[in-house]
Amino acid sequence: MRTGPAEVRAALAEAYRGEWGVVFGTIVRLTGDWELAEDCAQEAFARALPAWEKEGIPRRPGAWLVTAARHRALDVLRRRATERGKLAEVAAIDAVREPQPPGDERLRLVFTCCHPALPLEARVALTLRAVSGLTTREIARAFLVGEDTVSQRILRAKRKIAAAGIPYRVPPPGARAERLNGVLAVIYLMFTEGYAPSDGSTHRDSLAEEAVRLARLVAAEAPAEPEAQGLLALVLLQHSRRAARTDADGGLVTLERQDRKQWDHGLIAEGVALAGEGVAADGPYMLQAAIAAQHALAPAAAATDWAAIVTLYDRLLALRANPVVALNRAVAVGMRDGPQAQLDAVDALGTSKELAGNHSVPAVRADALRRLGRTPEAAEAYRAAEAVAPNVAIAREYAQRVVECLDTVTPMFPP
Repeated sequence: MRTGPAEVRAALAEAYRGEWGVVFGTIVRLTGDWELAEDCAQEAFARALPAWEKEGIPRRPGAWLVTAARHRALDVLRRRATERGKLAEVAAIDAVREPQPPGDERLRLVFTCCHPALPLEARVALTLRAVSGLTTREIARAFLVGEDTVSQRILRAKRKIAAAGIPYRVPPPGARAERLNGVLAVIYLMFTEGYAPSDGSTHRDSLAEEAVRLARLVAAEAPAEPEAQGLLALVLLQHSRRAARTDADGGLVTLERQDRKQWDHGLIAEGVALAGEGVAADGPYMLQAAIAAQHALAPAAAATDWAAIVTLYDRLLALRANPVVALNRAVAVGMRDGPQAQLDAVDALGTSKELAGNHSVPAVRADALRRLGRTPEAAEAYRAAEAVAPNVAIAREYAQRVVECLDTVTPMFPP
């Protein structure tokens, strides 16, 4: 077995990314106590480090962690029962001592966290914490709010679950529809955090893969819901590009520069089929999936059907005005009608709270200026994008674009 400190830490980090939701959800299911579940899950991971260094990494790290958390919960409940003499703790002890078959803890967690009695922001924050183990800081970055705000949202959500007696379960079919939108939003935010992490790393494949797995589960639970199928199609198509998104040095490779042979064509085929089945649906996830399918079907960037993509963006904007979608449409218009049309479209967006400080705005302007041959202006716009880039990989890409622009400038007085 691997017992070196580096190997143990790597295995524990991988287990945290992949098993946190299972460990946490198991204790919630057995005890009904969310605070206790989090404490026991954290204790299990803390105990794993010295234990695994001494005994070796277990063959099934997740099972080891669940057992450790369950034993910790049992100890706490026994102490509480002794101190307080409460029957509730005694009943919980029996549940922890002889647990029922686990089922899918993550799916139970997602639907419980997305109960309509909770505010949407709290549903998302609680699920990201409970299911994927994201830290308060990571969630705050994802929402662009303060850490204290996220902490309060999670705390209030836990209290509401306890006070309202919200059951820990996947709801029966008749009650699922009202919770589906919140569930889909949570899963997509989980995927986005894995695909383009807020902590500045290039990707977190385990989190993205967990979001794909949850999307599959929800789509299977709601086969007649176009948006559930649309979300699955969207994450499959986006995840299909993961191997081509970075170069050998870990730098970001933009869509038009990716080697499409590295794309996962099995995922593409599955995603395109799902998107094709629901193409007539006007839900936001299905429309985004249809846009992703257009990119996936093009054998090369130059062969992309930009007219079809503009039409899909128009349908998406008709559902809800969204400056970020409008910015993406500006790019598509520029690819269909030329760089001046792109520049006009992005300048027409003006300023909005949603786009304030968004690196994509100067980057889209820079791309249009570069294609118009206005390379000094393009270089300045890329510098502006680099200054507000959300992570090192994206900043490095913009810096490279600045160099490319400057390399194309012809000196006024050649040497």
